[in-house]
Amino acid sequence: MKNKGEDVDSPFSVAKDLPISLLRVILMLIIFVVGVVIGLSSTSHIKWYFTLQPQQIIIANNALANTMNQDSSGNCKKEDCLSMGSFFWPKVLIHGMSDDELFWRASLVPYKEEYLFKRVPKVAFMFLTRGDLPLLRLWERFFDGQDVNKYSIFVHSLPGYVLSVSNTSVFYKRQIPSQVEWGSVTLVDAERRLLANALLDFSNERFVLLSDSCIPLYSFPTVYKYLIGSIHSFVESYDDPSSYGRGRGRYNHHMQPDIKLSDWRKGSQWFEMNRKLAVRIVLDTKYYNIFRKYCTPTCYPDEHYIPTYIRLFYGPSNANRTVTYVDWSLGASHPATFSAVNITEGFIESLRNNGAACSYNSEKAHICYLFARMFDPSALKPLLNLSSKVLKF
Repeated sequence: MKNKGEDVDSPFSVAKDLPISLLRVILMLIIFVVGVVIGLSSTSHIKWYFTLQPQQIIIANNALANTMNQDSSGNCKKEDCLSMGSFFWPKVLIHGMSDDELFWRASLVPYKEEYLFKRVPKVAFMFLTRGDLPLLRLWERFFDGQDVNKYSIFVHSLPGYVLSVSNTSVFYKRQIPSQVEWGSVTLVDAERRLLANALLDFSNERFVLLSDSCIPLYSFPTVYKYLIGSIHSFVESYDDPSSYGRGRGRYNHHMQPDIKLSDWRKGSQWFEMNRKLAVRIVLDTKYYNIFRKYCTPTCYPDEHYIPTYIRLFYGPSNANRTVTYVDWSLGASHPATFSAVNITEGFIESLRNNGAACSYNSEKAHICYLFARMFDPSALKPLLNLSSKVLKF
């Protein structure tokens, strides 16, 4: 028997502790149930979240793709801009690249010799114009019915001019952005910009520069076979010791030692070259910057930069002649211009067979010129009348 003051396990004390124990058990059960409910809810949310995320990513990617495949007016171009097809053969000439970005992109050369596609070599026809193409209809007839996988067209005109042609024309949407001033180094920029844009198409193998006054002297099949079959480029490069070559502010002695007077060359700016040389012209910064610094407008960099560059590095691969005829017989500062009164069957034949001697692939050839320039807009109608009979297109 316990003394007074000692704890006594009476029925009353057990009854007193029982509700407290039961309360603890109930509380634990409540906490457990709440935890289970929260766990189930979280699991369901996580499953929903990860199920939704791929759908959201797909939607976001589709929205981005739609944005990239829209032009400035919001019209869908229906083209995957990251596809190999758009990399090999860009269909849209208008882009946001700066010249530096464009030249870097154009100078990419694959080490792997085999192409990932069946490559049909193209001829890039690059038109450098001040504005309109007055002989457009003759050129459209020249290209009419020809294999579009064998040629591409690029037009570079003065800033602000927009070439307006029918959407059925081969010249439709073939204009590239421009910044050019005749007789200055920016004219060389225009030539390099044309080359760079044309180089983006990996199928372009030959590159011919033409003016708005140029005409073809032969049909497309003849021109294509001649250029694609050549082992040389056709860039005029010669030493002119007269004042037109070395005097009148042409050569600047500050170009030495990189460009010596003995290396200084002159030539027609209307060139034709293969892909390898085109890449080197676009890639060059050293000699281009020398010309930009020391070749002022009176130096006429468009007549000296490429001829001199080829003399320095690529002489053996060059035929050292142009395939574009021009008449300097008048002895003036500008060549002769041909108008409607000059256009006859005999005249066209005389341009083809003008007595000039030339070689093709190191052998004597009877075809020396493929194009001729300085034709007045009035010459268009008689040229169209003679095209099928004489020009064979």
